[in-house]
Amino acid sequence: MALYICSNCNYGSASWMGKCPDCGAWNTFEEQITGNRNKSKEKVDKIVLTPFTKITSQKKDRLKTGFYEFDRVLGGGILPGAVILLTGEPGIGKSTLLLQALTRLKTVYVSGEESGTQVKDRAERLRINLEQFVFGDTVQVEGIIAGLEELKDKIDIVVIDSIQTIYSKNIEGAAGSVSQLKATADQLTEFAKKNHLPILLIGHITKGGDVAGPKTLEHLVDCVLSFEGEKLSHFRILRALKNRFGTTDEIGIFEMKNSGLAAVDNPAAFIDTADSPRPGKVITAVVEGKRPLFFELQTLTVPSNLVIPRRVVRGVDFNKVQLLLAVIRKFLHFQLDRLDVFVNVVGGINIRSTAVDLAIAAATISSIKNLPLPNRSVFSGEIGLLGEIRPVFFQEKLILEARRLHFTQIFTSEKIRHIKDLQSLFTA
Repeated sequence: MALYICSNCNYGSASWMGKCPDCGAWNTFEEQITGNRNKSKEKVDKIVLTPFTKITSQKKDRLKTGFYEFDRVLGGGILPGAVILLTGEPGIGKSTLLLQALTRLKTVYVSGEESGTQVKDRAERLRINLEQFVFGDTVQVEGIIAGLEELKDKIDIVVIDSIQTIYSKNIEGAAGSVSQLKATADQLTEFAKKNHLPILLIGHITKGGDVAGPKTLEHLVDCVLSFEGEKLSHFRILRALKNRFGTTDEIGIFEMKNSGLAAVDNPAAFIDTADSPRPGKVITAVVEGKRPLFFELQTLTVPSNLVIPRRVVRGVDFNKVQLLLAVIRKFLHFQLDRLDVFVNVVGGINIRSTAVDLAIAAATISSIKNLPLPNRSVFSGEIGLLGEIRPVFFQEKLILEARRLHFTQIFTSEKIRHIKDLQSLFTA
């Protein structure tokens, strides 16, 4: 009997299909021949049941790197046996982040992309101490595991840079192919769990910003970290897209300097509080994890000569902006079909919180009217399809932090009930 399996997500089908209905990938179905096995001869492993009250917690066993922002995102440190996947744009600073974060741990650094000389040159330029590091350039997973078997009691963590360069001698195909990624990640994960040795994998991303490779890769690992930011911006954000041992709400904030990455703990680091108000400019407050942060958002509206006006969005969700523009047109009667609209979060930062809704609407109206918003004001609120302003997560905490930073006017659902109320903020 033939069965067709999607190599990307393991979706099964009785017949071949060009596009997987589960993950949407094209030409990923591979035929697998299945037959009736004599299951009666298989060894029976009786289940062993243990009360949860007798299972010890691993919370106290976490390895602290000393790089607080890095540990925060992981949930307090690195657990023994954890497999962590770190992804990000090429050149964003993934290797630099790990070299700085792991200086206190006995680390095996396996690189298939850079030579030992290149890694050392970068470390010396950034004045990173590599005394605890040992380097390897073997890219065969069986060879890596054989070497780690001899060192497992003498090291704290293993870094693989990158998983796309590692291959298995038992699998056909080039390194980085779907079958190779599955096989190598599976062997490394099995080794990590068996020996309680954490392994940190660096992974590539696709043009769309997703983790490169099959979805199985993300399912195998315990934690998926995303290192974000514009290359031309000096700010970087570390997010947990998946974390079996902690929350996915926390973020780590870093600033890229000549000496490497520095942790940022100032909630107003992304804004220029001395800058004067201008049309289309607004300060918004959001909570990431448990941290209130403030960002500058800018909107530009100009007459359009196109049949379908342009909508260019950076730093916030494109579909969210489209929705808010529809609400503005519905309740404020602006002719947005004649305007090009550009929305940007200053600093190359991506904001995912719904608390930015009110700021987008306020900045858009400000740009259309060509009038600035009140000085030293901050906006935070979610906007519904009916134009109502809703409270956001940790709103009281945002208000207290805004007052501490000397914002004189704080606009939330407590002050602005409906999107129509935004018009009262502008005077000719």
